[in-house]
Amino acid sequence: MIPVPALLSPADGSFTLTASSGVAAPPELAGPVARFVEDLQLDCGLALAGDSGITVELGPVDDVPPAAGVRADGSDVDERHGLEVTVEGVRIWGPTPEAVHRGLTSLRQLVSAQLQDGTAVLPAARIVDGPRFAWRGLSLDVVRTFHAPAEVRRIIDMLALYKLNVLHLHLTDDQGWRVEVPSRPALTEVGATGAIGDRPGGFYSLAELAELVAYAADRYVTVVPEIDMPGHTSAVFKAYPELGPSEAQSIDLGNGDSLHLGTLDPGRDETWAFVEEVLDAVIPQFPRSAYVHIGGDETWGMADEDHAAFVEKASALVRERGKKVVGWQEIARAKLDSEDVVQYWLDLDIDKMGENPDAPTPPADLLPVLVEALRKAKYDAPKALEQGAKLIVSPVTWLYFDRPHADTSADPEQEKARERLGLEFYGAASIEHGISWDPADIVDPDQIAGIEAAIWCETVTSSDDLELLLLPRIPGLAEKAWSRQTTNWPEYATRLAQQSPTWRNRTWTWLQSTEVDWK
Repeated sequence: MIPVPALLSPADGSFTLTASSGVAAPPELAGPVARFVEDLQLDCGLALAGDSGITVELGPVDDVPPAAGVRADGSDVDERHGLEVTVEGVRIWGPTPEAVHRGLTSLRQLVSAQLQDGTAVLPAARIVDGPRFAWRGLSLDVVRTFHAPAEVRRIIDMLALYKLNVLHLHLTDDQGWRVEVPSRPALTEVGATGAIGDRPGGFYSLAELAELVAYAADRYVTVVPEIDMPGHTSAVFKAYPELGPSEAQSIDLGNGDSLHLGTLDPGRDETWAFVEEVLDAVIPQFPRSAYVHIGGDETWGMADEDHAAFVEKASALVRERGKKVVGWQEIARAKLDSEDVVQYWLDLDIDKMGENPDAPTPPADLLPVLVEALRKAKYDAPKALEQGAKLIVSPVTWLYFDRPHADTSADPEQEKARERLGLEFYGAASIEHGISWDPADIVDPDQIAGIEAAIWCETVTSSDDLELLLLPRIPGLAEKAWSRQTTNWPEYATRLAQQSPTWRNRTWTWLQSTEVDWK
């Protein structure tokens, strides 16, 4: 199983699950059971047609501590659960339907790993489990490369299989605007056209987003919207030039993309009219999210006092609308509320960046901008914690999935893709590297809101590219966000290898690393 459970006690005997088995459940658990039956068939082809063998019920679980941090839906739902296999059958219990869903997710993995010729022999055992952190997610860039709803649903399925519960949609950036604002039609008519280079653009209609949010909710995943501001707003200026600076400036990055230096101006009334219209349109499209992500990062060329003023006013507007604020770590340079959440990402040390002779040299015009940004970044996390805010841990070193893969693939075609995927600037990372850290080494667990990886799509040209960077990294993210135990690579590699039949059945693309003996 991935993530590894908190408590596992093997017992004597086994139970055999077949297509004639089924699930007995009270009416209040009909939803999680129906999801389990459908997903199990997609995972491994086993279609349960009976009504016994697996029993699910509501009941308390207190053998493991409750999760730390905050949930993206703002609730205090308990996800702790138990799973017991005896010679008589399987029993799953938990205090909430979501907890039972997590237990059924564990059973999905166990059945898929044991299934042979339509029969799964499950070793007897008792498992009691629960998450270490309440917010466990992935930030998905749908701007630099637009990902259609069908692909986003595949990503949601990946998250759900590994008990991840947040999809943070990065909906706006310099390269495009991907969400409808009916009062500002040019945002999608003009701002949504194109992406990086000659890639096609696009946006999610109101109906498509409603379907995605509902699809995620059915799998106990909360979709959190990000409207990036006051920087990363070139698509806004393309649609509404009157909101932009009088003179646009940019730095060519040499990869088909540019770094744009213009920002929204907090001193102009029309800026705030725009921000309010956007918030009023976007917030209702994400009813399950208690948070709105306001970005706040990389405001190149913006005065510190203007940046702080913008963050403080934008945050106030979010709170006025009944939502909580989350933003990238740079928002810590403004005054925060203790309920705000700060996403810590920039763990690169400017004083050590010259130690790697193989690292590519940034363009000359970009270097001083990066140096200034990295020197300021050292103080962001301490400033956030001093103000009582909690951190979402998303460090580049461990959780940026747009890093190149260091592992070679057994598939020659994947080797060709591996050569061009990921930003060289970060350096390549192995699958083992992704599980060889602990969030507690970065910040006190009591100060952690949650754990979230990020995938940026500068080098991604297709859904296969996207999935190749995400898998098999997503299980490692889940291990770090859910489990309290130290992860041992050889043992983890064995568990990881057992995931491949499900990925194959789901037609997901994954890096077939030669470091793992795939099943």
